[in-house]
Amino acid sequence: MSAESAEPGPAPAPAPALGPGPAPEPGPLCPEHGQALKWFCFSEGRPVCAACTELGGRCQGHRIRPAEESAEELRNKIVDQCERLQLQSAGITKYVAEVLPGKSQRAVSMASAARELVIQRLGLVRSLCETEEQRLLEQVHGEEERAHQSILTQRVHWAEALQKLDAIRTSLVDMLTQLDDLQLIVSQARKEQEIFERTEEAEGVLDPQESKKLSFDEKCAWSPLLTQLWVTAALGSLSGTDDVRINERTVSPFLQLSDDGRTLTFNAKKSKAYADGPERFDHWPNALATTSFQAGLHAWVVNVQNSCAYKVGVALGQLPRKGSGSDSRLGHNAFSWVFSRYDREFCFSHDGRHEPLGLLRGPAQLGVLLDLQSQELLFCDPASGTVLHTHRESFPGPLFPVFAVADQTISIVH
Repeated sequence: MSAESAEPGPAPAPAPALGPGPAPEPGPLCPEHGQALKWFCFSEGRPVCAACTELGGRCQGHRIRPAEESAEELRNKIVDQCERLQLQSAGITKYVAEVLPGKSQRAVSMASAARELVIQRLGLVRSLCETEEQRLLEQVHGEEERAHQSILTQRVHWAEALQKLDAIRTSLVDMLTQLDDLQLIVSQARKEQEIFERTEEAEGVLDPQESKKLSFDEKCAWSPLLTQLWVTAALGSLSGTDDVRINERTVSPFLQLSDDGRTLTFNAKKSKAYADGPERFDHWPNALATTSFQAGLHAWVVNVQNSCAYKVGVALGQLPRKGSGSDSRLGHNAFSWVFSRYDREFCFSHDGRHEPLGLLRGPAQLGVLLDLQSQELLFCDPASGTVLHTHRESFPGPLFPVFAVADQTISIVH
């Protein structure tokens, strides 16, 4: 063998070592001590090394904890939160899959039932209205026929009376024209008896007298049901359409008017804030609205729940404003028509006549309906639609909403 062939060849590559693999790269080190940051200082909010925590270290006495232990606790919290989120998601999924479909079905079912209830109740109301309409129209027709028949009977009666009176008059005229003086004197006794009989017969024909039987009775068209339905509908559709505000120039010095012109507050002490004028009430705590009504249907609502002494209604513009007499006191003269409350007493007042209403409790709000076509003034409770009082009269002129308050406040609802 040659020397060259005897030289050894390249060494074989070492076999890979068996084990867990290369060691992980070391983490960040403490810049001060060059040691691994295996602790966490909660006081400074940063990781530190063991040397930092020892005696003389910068974190001595701080709240510190091994970083691995803190991380483990945080991981456990994250795991717990993930489990809770998973449970919450499962609950939501179950709710969406199982509960909401049932809710949807029940909503559809309940909506259908509600529609049927509305249709049923309105159908009943409609049927009742149609029945009431038919009844009232029949009553109106019957009353018209009765009045017409009475008038025809009177025509026949007075036609016969006229014929009788004409025959008597003709007989007496013939007596005057056909007998000369001698014949009249000769037959004096017989003629006097005839004249007496004719006169007595004429006196038996009475003069026409006014009779209710000859007039159409408007009460035949009155119906509590119709009135209540009408009041509810009118208040619902008209309330607020008339912008009723109080005229500052009429406000009594015992009242304070709000900036919006809708609230009156009673003051026992006379205020000097308002200058006196011809329109201002100077004694009674009254006030008129800014506008008047002379035609059509009008409605307004007044909040009266805070007052135990007030008056609400309408008045003519001629209502006197000065002095302590009845002329300027609402309800005590011919110029005003008011619903009034004093403590637990309620009444309707006009021209010094006071009609007790016998209410068990006062309404929180008072609705006023003024129908100038039918010349009606109604007061009602908007909450229940109950008519508290109805007054019918031929009003002599334009009417102003009128108010008085002697306790706390009242407000026009808008």
